[in-house]
Amino acid sequence: MHRDATGKYAASIAGGETVRAFVPDPLPPVPALDLGGARQAVLEKATLALGRLDSIALLLPDPQLFLYAYVRREAVLSSQIEGTQSSLSDLLLFELDELPGVPFDDVVEVSNYVAALEHGMARLREGFPLCNRLLREMHMHLMSRGRGSDKAPGEFRRSQNWIGGTRPGNARFVPPPPQEVEACMTALERFIHGNADHASGKAGNTMPVLLKAALAHVQFETIHPFLDGNGRLGRLLIALLLHDGGVLQQPLLYLSLYFKQHRALYYELLDRVRTHGDWEAWVDFFLEGVEQTALGAVQTARRLVDLFQTDTRRVQGVGRSSANVLRVLDTLRQRPLCSLSQIGKSAGITFPTASKAMLTLAEMGIARELTGQRRNRVFVYDAYLNILNEGGEAL
Repeated sequence: MHRDATGKYAASIAGGETVRAFVPDPLPPVPALDLGGARQAVLEKATLALGRLDSIALLLPDPQLFLYAYVRREAVLSSQIEGTQSSLSDLLLFELDELPGVPFDDVVEVSNYVAALEHGMARLREGFPLCNRLLREMHMHLMSRGRGSDKAPGEFRRSQNWIGGTRPGNARFVPPPPQEVEACMTALERFIHGNADHASGKAGNTMPVLLKAALAHVQFETIHPFLDGNGRLGRLLIALLLHDGGVLQQPLLYLSLYFKQHRALYYELLDRVRTHGDWEAWVDFFLEGVEQTALGAVQTARRLVDLFQTDTRRVQGVGRSSANVLRVLDTLRQRPLCSLSQIGKSAGITFPTASKAMLTLAEMGIARELTGQRRNRVFVYDAYLNILNEGGEAL
């Protein structure tokens, strides 16, 4: 639907230049979204796929195991969109207490992303509302270390930013002037709250939570309220909205890979919302991504269950030592990349016993040693990590 621009332009100063900064109209769109015909069917398919994803707890012996690794996979992908080169293995190695190494910016950024998500989820479980204060708290965690830590973590920006281009004057997009940010974010918070009906998965009286998440993500990216970290926090906002709206018990839907695979179209559709009011084209794209991503996550979970069952049966056939080998395998399910000392502690067995059991897993081709050292050895559950890495470049 063509609505013309979904906001107004205001003069702003950036880098010594006067630029036209875009101030978005408050949500929801006017006129209302067209949800007739094919779009309603797409919404229903995406909602059904989310329902399957939400029931993943019935499929997995321990859903937290999947959540642990899947959240970290998302952290890597979301950070890669911003230009980091860190891999999932890099992050898991960085998190090992025994092998902290020298923190470098890419891995720190990814680790911060995990911390921001975990903080947001913990606050929601406490009953804290999904509001601007929570977003600022998450931003503080997101930008606490590494690149961007000097760009006012946890504070809405007080200067003009811009997106794309070599300078403000040729930027692809200029978000609202700094004096408009607070009002824009207050309006977005009001839309997010909107008397959500958690039991029915509805936002307000008419808008499904999925559509609220689609619209809120665009609005957040358009406002770009922080000096840095807006892309990552804007993607986190989707997962938090779906959880807070009662659609997902756990934050298991992450669209970073979908956005990364369709990056040019993603940015084009954001621009068309701003210039032409074409919310429908964006919603179609978003809902297709939700369906694909949710079904992909369910398929990943099923493959992991099959892998765990297959490897368990293999280990059960090794004879008298199978009990200890199974304990070590179970530890690798919890953390697919782990040091021998951690494995011994987690499995409740001595270091020599853990070492012997891990040697068995290595000989079976289930685990592999990474460091090549005699001390402080680290092992990876290869097949598990390979499944998580599928679809992401440079993981």
